[in-house]
Amino acid sequence: MSVIAGPSDIAVNPARALVCRNCGAEYPLIAQNACYECFAPVEVGYDQAALRAVTRADIEAGPHNIWRYAPLLPTGQDPASRVTVNPGMTPLIKADALAAELGLRTLWVKDDSANPTHSFKDRVVSVALTAAKGLGFTRFACASTGNLANSVAAHGARAGVPSIVFIPYDLEQNKVVTSAVYQGQVIAIEGSYDDVNRLCQELTETDEFEETAFVNVNVRPYYAEGSKTLGYEVAEQLGWRLPQQVVIPMASGELLTKIDKAFSELVEIGLVDDTPWRVFGAQSAGCNPIAAALQAGTDQISPVKPTGIAKSLNIGDPAAGPYALEAVRRTGGWMDYVTDDEIRDGIQLLARTTGVFAETAGGVTVAVLKKLVEAGKLDRDAETVVYNTGEGLKTIDAVSTQVGPTHTVRPSLKAAREAGLLG
Repeated sequence: MSVIAGPSDIAVNPARALVCRNCGAEYPLIAQNACYECFAPVEVGYDQAALRAVTRADIEAGPHNIWRYAPLLPTGQDPASRVTVNPGMTPLIKADALAAELGLRTLWVKDDSANPTHSFKDRVVSVALTAAKGLGFTRFACASTGNLANSVAAHGARAGVPSIVFIPYDLEQNKVVTSAVYQGQVIAIEGSYDDVNRLCQELTETDEFEETAFVNVNVRPYYAEGSKTLGYEVAEQLGWRLPQQVVIPMASGELLTKIDKAFSELVEIGLVDDTPWRVFGAQSAGCNPIAAALQAGTDQISPVKPTGIAKSLNIGDPAAGPYALEAVRRTGGWMDYVTDDEIRDGIQLLARTTGVFAETAGGVTVAVLKKLVEAGKLDRDAETVVYNTGEGLKTIDAVSTQVGPTHTVRPSLKAAREAGLLG
């Protein structure tokens, strides 16, 4: 596999190396997700001078999708190199009715269900597979709780590249269909997501999968960087400033860490003022190892066997959990978790007050937002952004038994009047 290089006649690639998040060891920009010295995860390190050369005008002149941030990403500077469905620049919705109901002064919903496959995973997949193409991979793959499989299959279909996605056997049927419809391979594994992920780790070591890019395994450092665009966009959509509080769903914990990283980078390179922000994490009671560790005051994250309806967040052994703990503690935030009934209530609360139908992960985030406000953990007067990462139609079973027709009437004026529809 070849090292990624930014085309000099198009734009500078600011990525300089893969850097261990624990010991700081550096490696070339290849397909590698762990440090050879201490086995901790690696992430992309950047040339700070290259980042500081980027201006707001440079970004604003870019396309209306994540690639406007190409000068801040580790790949994709050449538009012809991109493997993408062009996600991003999703709505930032002023949620006044929800804010009033919860007792917050200013609240925004970042609605990433508006992406092409209706979740934030389109961002990370576009970045990961663009890097994978540059590294010479010829097949796309992933371990997934649903949304990631949808996105990898769609990217493969558009790029004309074979895909093979691995999912738990008991995944929501709507998410299975929205992967299988693209006609790539969909492999259901008789086990949990953690079992699926373990198998995919093993497959990357085989000769048969040598040319296969697993977006969240062997090219994970690039995948993770795609999440930063959710931080960049919110800052830009707020007029190039940072929100004071953000509430983010957690599965592996990586999304939370990368949004926090995006805010830090924007400050460091001078694109926004250095104003404080606090990061809050949201999990379900059925899979809450990161939040439980924070509330117990420990750095030790104990793996759990996931249960409950929020399957897109059901990662029982979260790889980025320690880094999520660090980000929340450093910024003065908090983490909490909610039951399945609270998740259903959160989905309906968001829908009723904003017109946004979220999947179960969004229900988790809104329910935790409510819980944090009631517990006094959030500042009611601080500007707050809550992230909805997926579309409710993917997890429709979560609320299908709770909502439906308010009336069933015969097709006549008399029947409508008898039902009270005329006042």
